Amino acid sequence: MPVTVVVGSQWGDEGKGKIVDLLSRDIDIVARYQGGANAGHTICWEDEEFVLHLVPSGIFHDGVTCVIGNGVVIDPVAMMAEIQMIKDLGYSVEGRFFVSHNAHLIMPYHKRIERARERARDAGAIGTTGRGIGPAYVDKFARTGIRVVDLLDRDVLRKKLTASIEEKNAILESVYGEEKLDVETIIEEYVEFDRLIDPFVTDTAEYLNLAHWDGKRILAEGAQGSLLDVDFGTYPFVTSSHPTAGGCCTGLGLPPTAIQESIGIVKAYSTRVGNGPFVTELEDEVGDELRRVGAEFGATTGRPRRCGWLDLVALRYTSMINGFTGLAITKLDVLSNLDEIKVCVSYQYNGKKSIRFPSDIQTLEKVKPEYRTFPGWKSDITGVTSIDALPQEARDYIQFIEEILGVPAIIVSTGPKRSQTIERFEHAVV
Repeated sequence: MPVTVVVGSQWGDEGKGKIVDLLSRDIDIVARYQGGANAGHTICWEDEEFVLHLVPSGIFHDGVTCVIGNGVVIDPVAMMAEIQMIKDLGYSVEGRFFVSHNAHLIMPYHKRIERARERARDAGAIGTTGRGIGPAYVDKFARTGIRVVDLLDRDVLRKKLTASIEEKNAILESVYGEEKLDVETIIEEYVEFDRLIDPFVTDTAEYLNLAHWDGKRILAEGAQGSLLDVDFGTYPFVTSSHPTAGGCCTGLGLPPTAIQESIGIVKAYSTRVGNGPFVTELEDEVGDELRRVGAEFGATTGRPRRCGWLDLVALRYTSMINGFTGLAITKLDVLSNLDEIKVCVSYQYNGKKSIRFPSDIQTLEKVKPEYRTFPGWKSDITGVTSIDALPQEARDYIQFIEEILGVPAIIVSTGPKRSQTIERFEHAVV
């Protein structure tokens, strides 16, 4: 069976949690391929809401196995808290949740260094979550990181941690004026984590490939969004991994030939958390209204999200990078009360019109959006489950997005709950 990858098409917070939860009904395995506990995937049932930071959203479907791949950096505290929450809700994890032995661990010094670095940057801060994600990836690529497999040998763990903490203590003390960390305390903490995590650890690359060869249906789940990709995003205001579809292969060990469907999650407007350029940002009452109605506050940090109109220049770019075969348009209901809705169709730069998304923030900060204006539908569409039941204005809006991107909208979300969804899988390419 082909692998389906679900990708955030903007700056994250597009509603991937709901879409993965929805798609998991017909899936055998959901696998997370990058990021860490800086991601927050929100799932709403009829009267309940849950936020997952590491465990894939498919965990709430009986019979679905969930995998955390080697491309993820794991915060032990966050992961064990999530596992306990899932158990408390009456769902089992034994035998249906696996963690890669090659995944890297977030250590206490990663969090300390990230927060100290952000404070030192002051006005130039990236706007990270302070969860230690970036420093953990730095150590991974500097070949000094601690992996899950290192927990199996206490002597190896002690040797690696001692060397790493000596270096980090020197940075914390001399550069940032922070207190030193104690090696023994950290070793004891992570030895205990090894005891707790041991039942879940496996060679997930082999597990996933065997499942793929056996015809299992696999859904690969990215965190954050394409415009936060460390290579293809608005660098340096990006995350430290590859949320784009290409990250699926390196983050899970699946071959490119296995992936035949790429679903782009598109919020019906745009939001961004943290700093960095945002061409269509609305710093007025309309932006405030989108934030209020859309409850645009970070699931991980609680920070208010910056809000703006949909940017089709950026979406055309991310669709190209990810090879979207289908779109899942989310939060369409948030636009219901607006008199008019604008969509950015091109940029203006130095007196010239362009539909190309700039690769450097110096240019991106100077471009001006050129809009096409649509009439609002001025009626509540919350909970609509048929495309034909939508007002004509809402259907026109969806059709315009499809035409510009050349990709069909196979899912349209009209509210946060599972049931508040329009499904159009007959339009799927694969």
